[in-house]
Amino acid sequence: MLSALSIQNYALISKLEIDFNKGFSVLTGETGAGKSIILGALSLILGQRADSKSIKQGKDKCIIEGVFDIASYDLESFFTEQSWEYDAQHCIIRREIHVSGKSRAFINDTPVALNDMKELVGRLIDVHSQHQNLLLGDDRFQMRVLDALTGQADLLSAYRQTYNRYVAAQKQLNVLKKEAENSRLEEDYLRYQYKQLDEAHLKTGEQTLLEQEIEMLSHVEEIKSKLFSVSQLLTNEEHGIVLQLKEALSATQSIQKIYPPAQETIERLESAYLDIKDLSTEIESREENMEYDPQRLSLLNERLDMLFSLQQKHRVRSVEELIAIRDDMEKKLSSIEHSEEQIAAREKEVETIYTQVLLFAGQISEIRRKTARQLEKDLTNKVSVLGMPNMQFSCRLEQKPQVDSYGLDAVTFLFSANKNVAMMPVSQIASGGEISRLMLGVKALIAGAMALPSIIFDEIDTGVSGEIADKMGDIMKALGTVMQVITITHLPQIAAKGDHHYFVYKNDTQDATETNIRLLSHDERIREIAQMLSGSNLTEAAIANAKELLTGI
Repeated sequence: MLSALSIQNYALISKLEIDFNKGFSVLTGETGAGKSIILGALSLILGQRADSKSIKQGKDKCIIEGVFDIASYDLESFFTEQSWEYDAQHCIIRREIHVSGKSRAFINDTPVALNDMKELVGRLIDVHSQHQNLLLGDDRFQMRVLDALTGQADLLSAYRQTYNRYVAAQKQLNVLKKEAENSRLEEDYLRYQYKQLDEAHLKTGEQTLLEQEIEMLSHVEEIKSKLFSVSQLLTNEEHGIVLQLKEALSATQSIQKIYPPAQETIERLESAYLDIKDLSTEIESREENMEYDPQRLSLLNERLDMLFSLQQKHRVRSVEELIAIRDDMEKKLSSIEHSEEQIAAREKEVETIYTQVLLFAGQISEIRRKTARQLEKDLTNKVSVLGMPNMQFSCRLEQKPQVDSYGLDAVTFLFSANKNVAMMPVSQIASGGEISRLMLGVKALIAGAMALPSIIFDEIDTGVSGEIADKMGDIMKALGTVMQVITITHLPQIAAKGDHHYFVYKNDTQDATETNIRLLSHDERIREIAQMLSGSNLTEAAIANAKELLTGI
């Protein structure tokens, strides 16, 4: 519901702030007082086209801000999809129009696209006037009305969940088919690439070992020379380390009997002697076996070149990455080989879910047909007394060629206000006043069955009076018990039924004329309704009649 409205620098309004309440509220005021100005300002946060000419003369911009109570509308998922800040209780919607023509929209102080704001506010407020036929002509709203009257919320929810599963499964099937088609087109090339990598017999760490061996074979002479030098240092018959260790061991052994601590030195020298002698033998053997092998070097270089070539081809920098690519290709080829099986299994799943969808859709269609006939009867009875005694109404259901989130049915509300005039879709034939009364009847029927946006009726009572106005007021007052209803009216019979009464008026200042609005007290309501009854010449009889209207509610 609309909790508060703030208007700055719009038309004849410098600054206006007003709080609104639950229930049925009426707005009255003399013709030209500015009721349409307030409604025009409100239309800006409904996403209507902005006109910089509406900005108050001499000001740079106008600002319209509405505070909405959204607790009953379950909008968290919508806010999440839009990445907006979500408050479960309140939502602040603001529109700024600059004199340059630039327009900006905000939801909870976050800049948003105008269409996104329009979509949100469309769920919160529904305006009906002589010039605006908005929600009732929307086939989605018509379907929601019909579904609300079926009383089958659980069945409808089960259908939508099953339908969403069907859509998801069909999407996955399409992806599988597309992937299979693309894979088949590239299968030969993929097999060629895989074969090339597989026949390369790639091994983890191979590149490093190849590079090390190539480096070694490229420096054979230098290595042999250094190994020979080391061998000579260890085994030279005159000054070799092995010989000197042996002499040191012999000298130490000669004093073992007279110097017992020498035993430890002997053991360490023996260990060092054996290690160095063994090492010298190993180095000598390596030096003898180290030979330049041009054939082996050529093979190693060819292998390394092949690895580099594969890396360059696949745009990677290591053998490990090539192995990963090879394994991925193997999986893709396996998937191609089994794609027909996967597609067949997914098609069976889609078919199974689709059968469930059709079963639910058929049940819903049957219920809707019965509900549609009752809707025609109830709505005709409710609206015909509102100044349209000859109205005709039909809820036409047609089967669509393909299911969607609403099922198999397409719904159209057909309407005619007069005898012998063929019914046509509401959006094409009904006038503003007629569609407003029709909407009043529709909402009276579904009130309480679904979370409805607040509704604003702009002079819905045009052309009616007396008993019809009284019945119209009764319907709006009853609606006000389950939703917020705001009505701009010129009829005292309707104004008297309001739970809250707002008065729109003009103030003439030294510099300009200003439009304003205030909530009337009980005594002020009596005088306002009396003036609506008698005109500017306020009489005691009119005051008495006003009191009677108010107390008779």
